Amino acid sequence: MAAPRGVPGSTLQVLEEALGVGLTDAGDPACAVAAEGAYYLEQVTITEASEDDYEYEEIPDDNFSIPEGEEDLAKAIQIVQEQATDTHILEEKTDLPSKHVAPEVIEDFLCNFLMRMGMTRTLDCFQSEWYEFIQKGVTEVRDVGNVPDVYTQNMLLETENKNLKKDLKHYKQAADKAREELLKIQKERDFHRMHHKRTVQEKNKLINDLKGLKLHYASYEPTIRVLHEKHHTLLKQKMLTSLQRDRAVKQISRIQATSMYAVSGCGNSVPEIRAIPGREKEYAPEGPTQNDLHGTREQDKYKTKMKNKMDSKFPTAMQPNPNLYFCKENNRPAKFDYKLNNIFRLHSLPVSCIAIHPRKDILVSCGEDHIWKLVGLPKGNVLLTGCSHTDWLSNCCFHPSGNKLATASGDTTVKLWDLSKGNCILTFEGHGHAVWSCTWHTCGDFVASSSLDTTSKIWDVNSERCRCTLYGHTDSVNSIEFFPYSNTLLTGSADKSLSLWDARTGKCEQTLYGHMHSINDATFAPRVEY
Repeated sequence: MAAPRGVPGSTLQVLEEALGVGLTDAGDPACAVAAEGAYYLEQVTITEASEDDYEYEEIPDDNFSIPEGEEDLAKAIQIVQEQATDTHILEEKTDLPSKHVAPEVIEDFLCNFLMRMGMTRTLDCFQSEWYEFIQKGVTEVRDVGNVPDVYTQNMLLETENKNLKKDLKHYKQAADKAREELLKIQKERDFHRMHHKRTVQEKNKLINDLKGLKLHYASYEPTIRVLHEKHHTLLKQKMLTSLQRDRAVKQISRIQATSMYAVSGCGNSVPEIRAIPGREKEYAPEGPTQNDLHGTREQDKYKTKMKNKMDSKFPTAMQPNPNLYFCKENNRPAKFDYKLNNIFRLHSLPVSCIAIHPRKDILVSCGEDHIWKLVGLPKGNVLLTGCSHTDWLSNCCFHPSGNKLATASGDTTVKLWDLSKGNCILTFEGHGHAVWSCTWHTCGDFVASSSLDTTSKIWDVNSERCRCTLYGHTDSVNSIEFFPYSNTLLTGSADKSLSLWDARTGKCEQTLYGHMHSINDATFAPRVEY
């Protein structure tokens, strides 16, 4: 192989110089440049030819062969030593720095080719000349470049193809999973949409049913009123019938007395019976039925009296209401004559009720801080404080005489207070829920209360017990009040109705309808005659 005279400029030139094949003309630079920039790789299948057809070239071996006839032991030893020295020098000089080391693709390519072809001697000559050129600096490893290896590229492409296929598989799996999630979300969306539509339909149906029930309930109210009117009419007829029966019994007793006088022969004249106003019952003769009735009544009275000696009696002959005759025309103040005079800071929590003393310039205030305060007017000085309740106070009411106070509370109790001493003298317990209101009877012996438990109670102050419980309302009874100088009670309830009760019997005498919402309070007009 001839040594090159200049540094090769491309991989193709290096191959030409190494193999000794003149593929390009050294004297034509243009052709060399064109060949350098336009070379490409082609896959070639090399088949091993038979040894009989292969032609071997004779390569002169001037450096290593010894001519016949000149064989000498000393020269042979000298040649071996020189070869060892050269090998050592080559090994030392070919150790290049790590930063200049490049993959020896060309050398590997040529070595592999020569080894496959069985050209061992050519391989040895190539290796010795290649490293010699590198040592002398004729061939630079940096400028040589890499020879494309088709197999390596195929392997890299196969590896890249495998990686791409693996990524594609992962992407397909991710897409399938996303598709499944999308289908699941769509199913959930459709389910919730159907549920929403069903809920809306049920809501509309309930609204229509509620409207129908309201109309149905409204149609019942006139019927109930008619039934109440019929009930009251029957009660009146019953009372009239009982009166007529009593009159008939009296007439029968008079006829019997007259017949007795006639039979006894005590004269032909019949004793004249005069009716004196107010004394008819005292001197009127009574029949056996009346005697039995009177005996039964006397026994009941005796039993009741023996059962509880301290029970109070409801007054039968009440004095007339003085407010009915105390009426003046144009006694009301003008609409805008009221002015703020003073502000009293009495409670730490909201005030629920105030009441004015019936005779003195005193007021009492109740609050949600569990206490009530008695305040003098107009200065607002606190005269008395009561703090026996365990929950908020809802209402209070002065005794007709003004020396006692009744308070209602959320602790389900009604308490009576002695204002002269400032202490609690009596506690009524019996309601199941908070007590909203309380009121005194004009005689001062009874207190009535209304509660959240839909009932009202009448309490006897002397016997210290509940005399009667009023049932009839279907919701909370928010207010209660005695009509002045009578035994009539008025209650207002959250069931949108007002009721008039007879305190002596505990029966509802009349129910008034008309409100569309809950009734919070109801009272009598003091100057209107009923």
